[in-house]
Order: sequence, then structure tokens, then C-alpha cells
Amino acid sequence: MPFKNLKFIFPWRTYQQKFINNIHSHIIDNHLHVVAPPGSGKTILGLEIMRQLGKKTLVLAPTLTVRNQWEDRLQNFFLKDETYQDYSFDLSKPKAVTFSTYQSLHAFYKRFEFEADYYSFFEKEKIEVIILDEAHHLKNAWWKCLYSLKIEQNLTVVALTATPPYDSEPIEVSKYFKLCGEIDDEIAVPELIIEGDLCPHQDFVYFSKPKDLEINFIFDYRMKISNFIDAIKTDTDFISFINSHRFITKTQRHLPEIYDNPEYFSALLIFLNAINQNVPLEKLNILGFEKNDEIDFPSFSTDWAQLLFQNLLITDRMALILNEKYLNSLEQKLKRLNIFENKKVDLVGGDFLYKSLANSPSKLQSIVSIVTNEYCNLKHDLRAVILTDYIKKEFKNTKTEAIQSINRLGVIPIFHYLRTSEFPKKNIAVLTGSLVIIHATTIAAFEKFEDIDNFTISPLESDPEFIEITPKTVTNHLVNTITKLFENGNIKILVGTKSLLGEGWDAPSINTLVLASFIGSFVSSNQMRGRAIRSEKKNTHKTGNIWHLACLDPTVNNGGKDIATLKRRFDAFIGVSNNEENEIESGIDRLNLPTNFKDVDTAQLNIKTLEQAKNRHELKTKWTLATHKGTGISREIKEYYSGEVPYEIAKKSAFKDVVRYNLLELSVAITFFLPKYLIENFHEILSKGFLAFMYSLLGALGLTFGYKSYIAIKNYIQFGLLHKDLEKISHALLDSMLELNIIHTDKIKIRLLTYIQLKGEVVCSIQGTTAIESAIYINALQEIIEPIKNPRYLIIKKSWSKQKFNIQNYYSVPQIFGDKKERCQIFLANWEKNVCKSTLVYTRHYVGRKILIRARMYHLSTAFEKKTKKAVIWN
Repeated sequence: MPFKNLKFIFPWRTYQQKFINNIHSHIIDNHLHVVAPPGSGKTILGLEIMRQLGKKTLVLAPTLTVRNQWEDRLQNFFLKDETYQDYSFDLSKPKAVTFSTYQSLHAFYKRFEFEADYYSFFEKEKIEVIILDEAHHLKNAWWKCLYSLKIEQNLTVVALTATPPYDSEPIEVSKYFKLCGEIDDEIAVPELIIEGDLCPHQDFVYFSKPKDLEINFIFDYRMKISNFIDAIKTDTDFISFINSHRFITKTQRHLPEIYDNPEYFSALLIFLNAINQNVPLEKLNILGFEKNDEIDFPSFSTDWAQLLFQNLLITDRMALILNEKYLNSLEQKLKRLNIFENKKVDLVGGDFLYKSLANSPSKLQSIVSIVTNEYCNLKHDLRAVILTDYIKKEFKNTKTEAIQSINRLGVIPIFHYLRTSEFPKKNIAVLTGSLVIIHATTIAAFEKFEDIDNFTISPLESDPEFIEITPKTVTNHLVNTITKLFENGNIKILVGTKSLLGEGWDAPSINTLVLASFIGSFVSSNQMRGRAIRSEKKNTHKTGNIWHLACLDPTVNNGGKDIATLKRRFDAFIGVSNNEENEIESGIDRLNLPTNFKDVDTAQLNIKTLEQAKNRHELKTKWTLATHKGTGISREIKEYYSGEVPYEIAKKSAFKDVVRYNLLELSVAITFFLPKYLIENFHEILSKGFLAFMYSLLGALGLTFGYKSYIAIKNYIQFGLLHKDLEKISHALLDSMLELNIIHTDKIKIRLLTYIQLKGEVVCSIQGTTAIESAIYINALQEIIEPIKNPRYLIIKKSWSKQKFNIQNYYSVPQIFGDKKERCQIFLANWEKNVCKSTLVYTRHYVGRKILIRARMYHLSTAFEKKTKKAVIWN
């Protein structure tokens, strides 16, 4: 036993002990994958796993700073009076435990001429366990040498992370889980709040609008796109090119290609319909439409145009080689409009405009407003950190009178805006890897920790009250010294880069964090946020406010790409809602922000947010009440209402319309329509008899009132039974997973909750299962209710009413069942028991493929809208 002298010398937290009790049950598949938030003692838990496994171990970390923390925790938390010697930082000379980095492993791998020698080295050294700290940092080359080592040596892999890379590309996510295994256990933020390891905290969003110059730029850009789309509808060369496309001229010959990419074929037809060209029924038949179907073509929107051009210029380019000269001219036209770059067509302008809005100078004033509000509230207790992506040294010598002309977000622009605002300048400092600035009055405190002769001191040209500190030799002490000055209160507002301060840097006194970073990665944003939510031993009343900045795109209802990035960022956070419900969940919905930003009053919204941020005492109360509501985390899925009319109005009118058109209009018919019809058809009653007259009357009533009744009943079925449908489907899924032993928890312990929210979102959550079981369940439920993609099997409802009213009848069979028909049959049986009689369709043959296309076409009109969202909840 290489670690027999090691033992954790402090009491375990409740959540840590709970995890430790399950270590050996999780590791039976040679993997242990743990998600634990910042502050949960992730490194300590990793060392305890290593100690219990008792095998020679390699620990890999993303940086040298984090690598050194592992050795530090080992010496200070697992030994009382002695020092542990059987460790190494050198991969070529491993000991009982070797601490290294992913970069070092890759460099070590490249030393070997033959891969076999690389593997035999680890076999010879008898390394049996690899611990991966924050493995989401792995680049492709690093991943390959690590994954191949795992497979060749059959190593036990322990993965510890605060942030699985859920927002990465699917292939990256797949590789991550291939290396680390599925998540075995998860420590939740509320558990750390209860134990006092994290402080009560809240996220806030501060909104800004672009300046006039930016607004004009956005409107001009949108107008150029609109004019371009209008122009191609009358461009005879382009119309001729589309009409000569093989999918149009030789449709039957290219059916396999069309079935592989029906959206491309749909875009071609939508374009032809938009220019008022007749689309033959035989082409619509391929998409599953029949002769008597009511076909509602979507408009040729920017989304459909983007999809069409992406296929023409990239996906389908090789097949269109005979048209290369024309396609090249089309490509050049798109490039001149800045809508084609890096093999990607972007007619929506998300990436192009995002660079402008994310960097908007309006955010500089937002930061000043936030910090001013926090300073007025906290006074000398303020410890604020502003993190951004770039330094922007070119603005370092900007004179005070020219500050308003700064047009970029960065450390130096933020510094200038803050130093010319209302609070004391002496409280401000800059800390980056290559630039450190403090106020001249702070130098005396600085000298208590450093010999001033080791640094070059230069007054700032733009403001001599501030000095730039540059070490004369390479040192890593400077970051530690500035951090101490911040902790002691000599510095109260620190502006820095997320690359230096975002990970591995710790200052427990932070109570205000402004994330002025526009790189909205799930991983990096969660790490930055972790800096502010840690508790502080000497300040038991600490609360943390985390501020996010959003510059709204005034040309779109959803707020634009900045809001979309924030939504993705918030998927990584679990926090308390800011309403009276005091619920704990992940996602941005808990902040109750507007859904339509087109006409929102940002000034009033920001005033309200600033007032909420002041009430830190209430924040502590909210967390106390919210944590008492539950004992653990589970998953839920939310299906968004997608109607054009707000849900509350649609629901009321749907119910009222059924009554109106089936009762009130009956009286209208009797009062006005019937007497008139009797007079006009009196001769028919005498000549053909009363029965013939009644048939004639019913037909006339149907023609007059039938369509309105049809619409009313359809709406009632659609809006009145939304959550009931999901409830039935959720039970069918659960029964199937239990029957197939995918979920092992006893059914009696499991609770499914389905309900409908005020804005029409239908929510389903599962409680009582393990974390991994609830994650698998919610993933499968999302597959069922999401717009259909390319499942192996489909379920088609045999519902007369829904067929007649053209309401969704097609559902994907989740992949977890779809690999084998026997599993699908079990799912179908449970579906029919809980939902309704249905048919199972295999989509990999011709007939099934055609049905799949029709199923996908059902969602054609909302093809570019997000339909569902997963969340983690505390209950």
C-alpha cells in the first residue's frame, strides 16, 4: 500500500462523506467521474480516492498552478507532523504519485519513436490509476495520447470536474465522456451552501443598448441582407440555376440524397414557392405530403436562405462542380457582404454582429453603474473583481478627455472608465500577466510584502496618480502580493484578465464579480464565477453578487447573440430564483427576464436589478428557504410554448372559442340564420320533403360555422392538453426504463411531476432516482419531444382527433431503445399502455424513410426555434 501513512486529518463534510461512502460501488467499471462545484474540495476528494485505491497513480492537471495545488493539499491535509516524500513532478521518474500536466504528458509521449515504447514505459512503472483534473482542457493531440494509454494499459480513470463541456461540439462531448466515462456522482451547490463552504449568491444581468453608430451599423447590415434576399428572388441567373438543380430536374433519381438531407430539398422548394413558381405535387409527395393535405409553405426567411446557401456553397459543392464558375461568383458576392467566412454562411449575422455587440463600449458604462451601486451599498467592505478577455494596451495612455472615444472592451478601457468615475481612485488596481497598475498611495502597503528595488515603478502618462509596476526579473510573487493587498482592503476594485484570474487564483473576500468576458464557454464562465461564491472564514456574513453584461440587438425580438450566449452560460449555473417561489435550478429562466426585448425599457429594468442587488440580507434568507425545500438534485425538462399569440391569451381564447362556436353561435343560427333559410327554401320543403330539407340545412350550417368550430376545437385540444400529453409520455418512458433495467431505483421511490407554467412552458421532472439515472431519463425524454431528427424508429399515434386536427402524431424513439427492435417493442407496449394505440416504424427502409421525412416536415415552420430545455433542480 503506497499510501498507508496518508489519512485526511480533518472531519469530512456531510456531502463529502456521502460521496466517499460510494467510491467503490462507482469504480466497478474502472471509471469514476465526479462533478463537483468550486469550493467542494475536489482536489481533497481526488486524493482520498487515490488513497483508497492504493495503487501507483498519475495525476494530470491543466496548469502548473493547479498541479502544485495537488501536492500542497497532500502535504497539508493528509499528514500531521511529517512530509510525504514518495511523489514526483517528473513524468520520466514517476513515484507512488506523480503530479503533472496534460501538456507535459503530450511532450513526454512525443519523445518516444514508437508508440509501443510509450505504453511499455507505463507498464514497466506499474502505473495503474490516472486522475484527470478538469479534463475538458484536453486538446485533440493531448486527448489521443491519453485515451490510447487508457485503452492499452486498461487503466482506472478518475475524472474530477466542476464543468463538463456540455456546450462544446457533439464530437468533443463524445470524446470527453469516452475518456472519463459517464458521470457517477455529482455534488450540488445547495449542499455546499448548507455546509457553509459556499456563500449565498445571485446572478444579475445588466443590459445596455448599442450607441447610435452601432445601431446604424446593425440596421445597415440587416438591410443589406434583406436587399440581397429580395434581389435573388428576381435574379434570373440564380432562378435558372435552382431550376436546373438535380433535385428539381431528376428528383426520383436522387431520392437517397434527398432523404439524407430533406431540409436542403425543402429549402429549394420554399425558394421556388417564394417566387410564385408552382411546386408540383409529386415533389411534395417526397416530403410526405398527400393530395388533400393543406400545405402551408414557410416564407423564404433568412434562416431558410442561410440553409440553402450553406448547402450550395459547402455541403453540396462537389456535386455541383459543373456550376463552379457561377458558385464562385456567388461566393464572392456573399463574402463582400460579410456573410460567408470560414466555410460558413451567416445571413442572420450572429457571429459578425456579435463581435460588435459583445465588444460594445456601452458595456463600459454598465460596469461603472454596477460598481458604483455596489460601492454605495458596501462602502469599505467592497471587494470587486472585473474579468475580461483582453488587456487592450493600446489605450493605456488615453487622456481623460478622450476616454469617451474608446470603442473596445478590455482591461485598460475598463480601468479608465472606473478611474474617472465617482468613487475613490485609490481603491482601483489592474492585475494581468503582463501589466500591473496600482494607485500611488498603495505603494506603502506594497512595500510591506515586496522589496521595491526589485521592481521598476513608472507613473502612468494618462494619470500620474497611478503607477505601473514591472518586475526586474521573472517572478510569480507579484500576483500573490496584489492579491494580498486586495484581501486586506488596500485595493477594493481589481480589473484583470480571465486567463490570469479565472482559474487557479483564489481570493475568498470577493463579494462582487463582473464578468465582462464575451467568450461564453460553459467551462470558463463557471470557473470565473466560482471565484466569487466561495465562503470566507473571517466573514460569515459574506454574500456574492455576480454580474453579467448584455448589449441588446435592437433589430430582433430575442435580444440577439449576446442574450443567446448568456443563456448558454447560465446552463452551467445552479442558483436561487429571484421571485417569491425561492426555487433552486439551473438556467436563465430563474431570473424572470423578458422573453421579448424589442421594446423593453432597459433603464427601468436595470434600476430594478440594481435595487435587488442591494438587498443582500434577503438573499441569505432566500437561500435558507430554498435549501430547506429539498434534499438533493434532480433533472427536469421544459417544453417551450411556441405559439405566436402569448400562451395566456391563446389558452383563454381556445377554451372560450369552443364554447362560443358550439353554443353561442347555435343560438345565432336559430335566431337569424334559420328563419332566413326557411323563407328562402320554403318551396323545397313542399316539393322534396322535410328530410331532404334537413340535410340541406345541416350542410349550410356546416359551411357557415364549421370552419370556426374546427379551429376552436383544434386549439382547445392543442392548448388544453399540453401537459397531459407529456405526463403520459413520461410514464411510458419510465416504465420502459424500469423494465429494461436502465433505471435500477425502485419505482415506489420515484416521482414524476408534470405541470404547466404561466407562460405555457410544460415542465416534467423526475425525483427519487440517482443523478445519473435522472440525467439519462431526461435526455431520453428530450429526444422524444424534440423536433424529429434521424431516429432509427418512430412512433406514430393512432389518434383520430389529432389526425383530423393536424396535431403532432410523430415521436422519436430514444437512442437508448433504438439500437434493438426488442427494446423498441417494450417501449411501444408501455407507450400504448400509458398514451394511446400507436405504430412502430423502422426508418431505415424506403417506406419508413418516407414517413420519417413527413414527420420531420411537421416541424418545418418552427425548424429554427428551440423547443426544449433541460435543467438541474433542487428538490
